[in-house]
This record gives sequence, C-alpha cells and structure tokens, in this order.
Amino acid sequence: MTQAEPNLNNPQQSASASGESAADALAQDSGSPLVKAEMQSKIDDLQLRIIRMQADTENFRRRIQREQDDARKFESLRLLRDMLPGLDGLNRAISSADQTGDMQTLLDGIKMVAQQFRDTLKAHAAEPIDALGKPFDPNLHEALTQIPSAEHEPMTVLQVVEMGYRLHDRVVRPTRVIVSCAAPEA
Repeated sequence: MTQAEPNLNNPQQSASASGESAADALAQDSGSPLVKAEMQSKIDDLQLRIIRMQADTENFRRRIQREQDDARKFESLRLLRDMLPGLDGLNRAISSADQTGDMQTLLDGIKMVAQQFRDTLKAHAAEPIDALGKPFDPNLHEALTQIPSAEHEPMTVLQVVEMGYRLHDRVVRPTRVIVSCAAPEA
C-alpha cells in the first residue's frame, strides 16, 4: 500500500487522507475562476440558508409567544363558561321568588344553584377541604378564633366559617375555622 492510497481498515486515516487530497486539489485549483465561482456560489447559498433559518426561528419564537399570551389571556374561559349556568339559575330563583313571593321557592333555587357551583368546581378539579371535627392544620386551615371546649381535644375544628378549596395538591384558599382550646377549670 502506497502512502497516497487510503487505508480502508482505518477510517480515521482514510478520512484524513481523503481530506488532505481534497485540500491539495483545492489548493492547486483554487486559482481557477471556475472553482472560485463555484465556491462563491456555495457560500452565497449557505448564507441564504442561514438567513432563512434565522427568519424561521424568529417567526417560530413570535408564534410561540403569541400562543402563550393568548393562553394566559383566555385561561379562565372554560371555567367562566361553566359558571354562567349557575349565575343564570340564581337569577331565575330570584325572579321566581319576586313573582310568587314564596321564600321557600327562593331557598330551593339557591340550594340548587349552590350544588351546581359545587359540581362545576369539582369538574375543574377543585375540591373542598374537609375540616369539621379534624385536628387544626395551619397548611389547610385558617383559625379565626378559639372556643373553650371540654368535649373536644384542643385545636380541633369545631365550626367551618368559610369553606376552603384545593386544586390538585395546592391550597387555593384555606378553610376558615373556629377551633377548640382547653376549657378553663372550675
């Protein structure tokens, strides 16, 4: 095997030999106008491809930004659509009570709307935080006051003032509660 022949068993030597032979040929022919024109054509083509790729990348970035802005802008749309029937039901209950003067009808209508709202929240993965009779947990509950109690352990939730909710594993709003404390000895 001569030095000019590439060794097919050694790919690195083969690649470097072919690279050297191409470089030698280019060095010998680089002075010709035809080679210069071809090289300039390839350079121009590569520059155009780079410019197009940069423009495509910029357009992609702008499109993604626009889509993210729209997603943030309209993220509450589904929840809003699901809440509107509850508001409609509440308005119907009020209207019916105004026409009939029957407070029981109003109360029944409000109960139905409250259940509809609870169902809507559940459909959106919002769950109430169960607190009544449970030990106070500052991660889930907000204590408004303490009441002495002999029947309950200290720091037990005696009353729920305002229901709290969580979305998946995140607390949206803690349950506002009244908790027990030790009863004073008589």
